[in-house]
Amino acid sequence: MPIKVHSNLPAIKVLESENIFVMPNEVALRQDIRPLKILILNLMPTKIATETQLLRLLGNSPLQVDIELLQMASHISKNTSADHLTTFYKTFDDVRDDTYDGLIITGAPVEQLPFEEVDYWSELCEIMEWSKQNVYSTVHICWGAQAGLYCHYGIGKYEFSEKLSGIYRHRVLNPLHPLMRGFDDSFLIPHSRHTGVRTEDIEREKTLEILARSDEAGAAVICAKTGRQVFVTGHAEYDRETLANEFYRDRSRGLNPRLPRNYFPDDDPSQTPPMVWRSNATLLYTNWLNYFVYQATPYDLRELLKKYPH
Repeated sequence: MPIKVHSNLPAIKVLESENIFVMPNEVALRQDIRPLKILILNLMPTKIATETQLLRLLGNSPLQVDIELLQMASHISKNTSADHLTTFYKTFDDVRDDTYDGLIITGAPVEQLPFEEVDYWSELCEIMEWSKQNVYSTVHICWGAQAGLYCHYGIGKYEFSEKLSGIYRHRVLNPLHPLMRGFDDSFLIPHSRHTGVRTEDIEREKTLEILARSDEAGAAVICAKTGRQVFVTGHAEYDRETLANEFYRDRSRGLNPRLPRNYFPDDDPSQTPPMVWRSNATLLYTNWLNYFVYQATPYDLRELLKKYPH
């Protein structure tokens, strides 16, 4: 089944070329089923690339998914045109009275700042608090996961001595958990960050469960026992070349970055990195949509406001 998006969104051409079913709004309106309403809060500077990455994963589900894109009103994007943002994005004021089956909060390249020094921190906390009533299940990615763990549970982050970048192997700790159904005992996903959260801090919070962990990258998939909050500390959505582009960007800035681990064949940046995590990423998001959104959310989303009142 398709994802349903604005008919002029740039990601559509890329996704259609990959044989991913994308349905324009005007076609979806003729179908007599309720699509899942998914809101994506895109905090990444490369917004169009991130849109395409996430839509690719959501589009591999057998469910019809209605996508809306959200930006921060309290932050001016320097890397995405104002025309693109005006055409395709809403602000929190536009959606605060709405309800959604799911929300995805992306990462952001601000992890070396204290949370409170991020210029949109207050607005982000307001959205996260709003999501507890107006969204059934939320996925937080990378810095978004760290921000969510801090905002909801008071779990802080700490800075690494050097950037964690590469493709890391993770062990599934609870193979019977719905989010881990279909996974092998271990799987690969990318990480790209300067900070992390400590496993022992998460384990002290009894309402959270670590579902997958890496010896090098730490806790990677964390889920609230209600299923209404999911935290993914890596970037399962990344494309084949994303880590390479980040490496070249940092090198051009004179930052002397370390080669991403387990990424370039023979650690040779001139070689094409193999895509070894796409199926894992697709399974993770398909499981989330199926078990924690489609099968759990009420048909009438207004019931969320009655079930989870402030």
